[in-house]
Amino acid sequence: MGLQDNKRRDFLKKSSIGALGLMTSGSILATENQSVAKTSDLNKDTEIIRTAHIGVGGMGAEDLKAIASHPQVVVKALCDVDAIPLAVAHKNHPEARIFFDYRAMLRELGDEIDAVIISTPDHTHAPAAMLAMENNKPVYCQKSLTHYVAQSREMRKMGADKNLVTQMGIQVHSFYDYKLATLLIQSGIIGKVHTVYAWSPKNWGYNGPEPEGSDPVPPQLDWNLWLGTAKERPYKADFYHPANWRKLIDYGCATLGDMGVHIFDTPYNALALDVPKTIKNDCRPPNDFGYPEQNMVTYEFPGTKYTTERLKWIWYDGPGAPILNEDLMLPDSETTNLKTNSSKNQSLADKTSLDAGLAEKGKLPEQGAMFVGKKGRLLLPHFMQLPVKIKNGKYVDISKEIAKISEEHQLEAPVRDYKSESPKHYHEFIDACLGKGKTSAPFDYGARLTETILLGVIAGRFPNQTLHWDAETALFEEEEANQYLENTYRNF
Repeated sequence: MGLQDNKRRDFLKKSSIGALGLMTSGSILATENQSVAKTSDLNKDTEIIRTAHIGVGGMGAEDLKAIASHPQVVVKALCDVDAIPLAVAHKNHPEARIFFDYRAMLRELGDEIDAVIISTPDHTHAPAAMLAMENNKPVYCQKSLTHYVAQSREMRKMGADKNLVTQMGIQVHSFYDYKLATLLIQSGIIGKVHTVYAWSPKNWGYNGPEPEGSDPVPPQLDWNLWLGTAKERPYKADFYHPANWRKLIDYGCATLGDMGVHIFDTPYNALALDVPKTIKNDCRPPNDFGYPEQNMVTYEFPGTKYTTERLKWIWYDGPGAPILNEDLMLPDSETTNLKTNSSKNQSLADKTSLDAGLAEKGKLPEQGAMFVGKKGRLLLPHFMQLPVKIKNGKYVDISKEIAKISEEHQLEAPVRDYKSESPKHYHEFIDACLGKGKTSAPFDYGARLTETILLGVIAGRFPNQTLHWDAETALFEEEEANQYLENTYRNF
């Protein structure tokens, strides 16, 4: 037994056993050392997908719950660097083997698992996903898909080369309203689109100083494994783990890489965009530790069949977002009329009536996107609200168009409940692993969307400077920006 194995044994003894009281010492130690009987290998001929989960706290717990709710899933393995969420997950799935190190999990389980779900902080997404794919495992990976642009391209290529089932974790991609908005835009409801605005007032930035000194690492946490491939750094309580990592350059991708992925997704998909040609971020000067707390990122994309020759895209985040302009002004009328003469359409309209949050005169939804086309505007609130058409300063009744598209494309009536709607995206991945259909956000798509997002994040290093991106070479014309496209992995 190696030194690292001994350290892990010591760590386990010191952490979850006494502090958690959720499992016996025999359970957690024996599972780690493989001295208990393994769960019986499942018959490969049965329609079962055996899953391994990397990261089971926070969003990882939600991912685990959604994946496990599929009737043809058996949770085979659980991995987390923190013993507390690991113990909670293991209590719910006592048959699963548990690990702290995803490398050991993938190495030891081999053909005993069929698919891997990755729900870690962003900086671990690509290292874990690439290793899983190298072992020919289908992968469901949370957004942002990667921490660096180069990783997005590598993951996209490996997924394609190995013909693996993949899915990026953007659950709302599979929700009714987003599918509907995509089809409405592609039907030409507002003509060719020339501008998109997207916004979130969330603040996953940090303008303060880097903390000094260090704190004792909690006994339940393996800090070295949490850092993973990122550079070594002393632990500070309540600063990195479990929640604040999104704000910090070494681990997260800021508000743009969190809410931005969700809110970008539908316009990006609807307009069939690739990566942008230019990017500019209006923000504070960089401090090389935390992301800016407020950003206004302007992209220019080459045109598609759904856009004018060039598309302008402006993203706002942070307190006070968005900055209002004429394109974002709403009509004074309180709501839009969705009534139709058809009883069938009436039922659909009732189920998809405009949320009361838009009833206040001239008030934008807290988060959302606005498409601006030659024949009007389409507002898409985030989330679980109908898209709304605006033309000549007035709301336009599009209930007939909604009913027609919903029927033609067999869209199920919307379910205004996140808990019941969310599993669809996860189940889509499992079904694809079973050979039943395809995923709607595979890495081929997710990597391009992530690349676009990350280019805006990089532009925050060069405030108010326009960066020029070459999609063929995957390099900026501005050479000084290319150093932020990838990073050297730390051996851990």
